[in-house]
Amino acid sequence: MITQAIIPLAGLGTRMLPLTKAFPKELWPLGKISILERILIECNEAGIKEIFLIISKRKNIIKEYFEKDYELEKKISKDASAIKKISILQEYRKKIKFIYQNSAKGLGDAVNTCRKKIKSDHFLLILPDDIIIDKNCSRELISVHKTHKSSVLATKKIKKEYVSRYGILGFSKKKKDVLDINKLVEKPKISEAPSSYAIIGRYILNKKIFKFLSKAKIGKLGEIQITDAMNDLLLSGERFNGCIFKGKYLDCGTLDGYIKSFKEVGAK
Repeated sequence: MITQAIIPLAGLGTRMLPLTKAFPKELWPLGKISILERILIECNEAGIKEIFLIISKRKNIIKEYFEKDYELEKKISKDASAIKKISILQEYRKKIKFIYQNSAKGLGDAVNTCRKKIKSDHFLLILPDDIIIDKNCSRELISVHKTHKSSVLATKKIKKEYVSRYGILGFSKKKKDVLDINKLVEKPKISEAPSSYAIIGRYILNKKIFKFLSKAKIGKLGEIQITDAMNDLLLSGERFNGCIFKGKYLDCGTLDGYIKSFKEVGAK
């Protein structure tokens, strides 16, 4: 059973500067709620019981966002609507544990900060830049995991000219919306891409990946790439499936993408 999730939030948000210099993009509104709250709702609906938010000291405001504010609650005590909005944050806080990553060494390093926290065989990893609406993607991945007893990656087919922006899947078989993965390549050249199926920020991973992350070397972009560790895990015998998810993908990783996503969500 998948009951634990990791959400990395320690990145510097350089593609959104200067707006992210003082206020992290994960707390920016996307419709009537924040980007981060949309992910937390997805976790709740997928049955996740414990959520590890990886932050840096620069992003302590995320921690403060979920902490109880007695002075504020006293001032709004007669406003039932406002109290309800605050109480939702308190419910999330019961599931959240904060983990610090204070040096920017990439996604692989961020995930590895939780190596002593994950108890079950597999866990959920969600990237905050990737929002999926209209269908709970994490729940879809968990369903594939239950059927195939495998690690599972969310995926969608993209235009060939975009493959250098993503981790790309190689696969031996496709049955309905599930791929049997045999290769993973991080941001390949078009000529080296094994397919046009991109990894979108939802993963169910075997905790054995921590063994490979702990000894991983610096890869592309001067960071520890989780794709390298996933390839090592795949070669060690772990089965990987790709789940072609049914929801709509919104890319909030760039300012243009965020603006487009905000318009798409509207008042939801």
